[in-house]
Amino acid sequence: MIGLFLGDTDFPEIVLKKIKKLNKKYFIIDFSKNNKFKTDINSYRISIGKFGKILNLIKEKKSKKVLFAGKIAKPKFSTLRLDLKGIYYMPGVIKASKLGDAAIIKSIIKILDKEGIKVISSIFFNPELTINVGTYTKLKPSTEDIKSIKKGIKYFDRLNELDHVQAIVVKDNKILAVEERQGTKVMLSKIKKKIDGILIKLPKKKQDLRMDLPTIGLKTLKDCKKYGLKGIVLKSKKNIFLDKTKCINFANKNKIFIKVL
Repeated sequence: MIGLFLGDTDFPEIVLKKIKKLNKKYFIIDFSKNNKFKTDINSYRISIGKFGKILNLIKEKKSKKVLFAGKIAKPKFSTLRLDLKGIYYMPGVIKASKLGDAAIIKSIIKILDKEGIKVISSIFFNPELTINVGTYTKLKPSTEDIKSIKKGIKYFDRLNELDHVQAIVVKDNKILAVEERQGTKVMLSKIKKKIDGILIKLPKKKQDLRMDLPTIGLKTLKDCKKYGLKGIVLKSKKNIFLDKTKCINFANKNKIFIKVL
């Protein structure tokens, strides 16, 4: 029995579909904003403040493993009703929330670790969503592009583990844009003109691979076209790549390269 902590974005539904295909027994703790898994008979809606109830459910289901998939937005802590475990653990979650939504998931994982519950990688059942080293498009990065990419990698290497940055835009060996907490799409929307830059989307330093892997899909490629980017750079086995074939076809059609390091 696998426990699924599911939030928003398309990724949780892909994970759930694969688990059903594999005939794995599962239950869901639905952390999505609009309770989007409510029609599933194995789904439970439990407040993030009810840690005792969450832990009891995991034990009741005799679940040895759980995984997280999707974005879990910061709740309104002032409105949460807490049980005893919630009272005990909530100060740490509130402190973590100041660092962003991803830090909330990380704090919950620490709680589960402390309670002896194993959290596995979000792509444990979906290894096909990762991608290996290589260039996947007809267009390949130029010598100058490679220099810019190396500059971007050095930028990522200087970040500490608490930084929220998972994406930057580079061009001509310069950093042109850096992702803020609002995400990659907002970063790209702030680009005022087509700049012929490169989107580098990588995991954070000391990234916990059980959660919050940087994700791209067809929407990302369309945004790259919209804002005039010429390429995307990812990390082997450490990005979630949705609609892979459609993305590669779109990239080829629009002369965008996809490079995996």
